[in-house]
Amino acid sequence: MDAIFKLGRFLFAIPMIIFGVFHFMNADAMAGWVPIPGGVFWIYFTGLALVAAGVSIIIRKKDRLACFLLAIMLLIFAFALHLPGAMDGDQNSMTAFLKDIALAGGALAYGSMAARD
Repeated sequence: MDAIFKLGRFLFAIPMIIFGVFHFMNADAMAGWVPIPGGVFWIYFTGLALVAAGVSIIIRKKDRLACFLLAIMLLIFAFALHLPGAMDGDQNSMTAFLKDIALAGGALAYGSMAARD
C-alpha cells in the first residue's frame, strides 16, 4: 500500500510542477485572466506556488501545509476565475472549474494523510 501511496503522491505532484512552469512560460497570455491589479506578478506568484507545492509533496517536506495552501489557492481559482464563465455556459470554464475543485479535493485528501512535519 505504501508503494501505491508513493505513486499517487508523484502523480499528483508532477502536474502541479508542470502547471507552475506553464505559468512562467505563458505569463503575458495568462495575465488577462487575473481579476485584480498586477496581472503578470500574480501569474508568476501562483506559478511559483504551484512548483513549490509540487516539490514539497515530492520531497515530503512541509507537504501537509503545502497541500492545504494549494487547496485554498485552487478553490480561489475555481470560484473566482472559472465559475463565472461556467455560469455563462462556457464549456472550457466548466472543465477548468471541475478540474480545480477535483485537484483541491486531492490536495485536502493528501494533506490530511501526510505526516506532520
